Amino acid sequence: MAGKGSAYIEQVFRWAHAADPDALLFYNDNGGETINPKSDAVYEMVQDFKRRGVPIDGVGLQMHVIDDLNLDFAGIAANIARLTALGIQIHITELDVALPTDSNGNVRDIADLARQTEIYRRIAQVCFAHPGFTAIQTWGFTDKYSWIHSRTKGAKGAALLFDRNYAPKPAYVAL
Repeated sequence: MAGKGSAYIEQVFRWAHAADPDALLFYNDNGGETINPKSDAVYEMVQDFKRRGVPIDGVGLQMHVIDDLNLDFAGIAANIARLTALGIQIHITELDVALPTDSNGNVRDIADLARQTEIYRRIAQVCFAHPGFTAIQTWGFTDKYSWIHSRTKGAKGAALLFDRNYAPKPAYVAL
């Protein structure tokens, strides 16, 4: 990502900074939460930008947990550590943790709520252990209007902190 492939991103950051020098500028993307080829490319791009004075204040890590409830928390921590070491802020920008649901959007197995709760809790622990980590945002707040159920053709949902009736779920308390 660093180099020629990120030239347009660099230009957008420069234009945004020129338009509003006080705005915080973040690169936001999905799939780069843990150490992997995508996060390596994002890290190299940010490192290059910082070295050359390109205005960048942070990286947003979208974190849609849909297909695998076995997250690499150590990899997430290592990625956040290396990014914050560059002197930027890190945000989780679209956190949701999908569970198997029935056709009405109800959780199939109550034990899955405990796994979801543990994921939200551990994400917060990992993230806030790093001083450069400054925000967690969920992708919505109630399961009633979550995008997950429609994306998975009804097979998954219940991904947010409040259920379909706006009642807080155990994950809300844990977070």
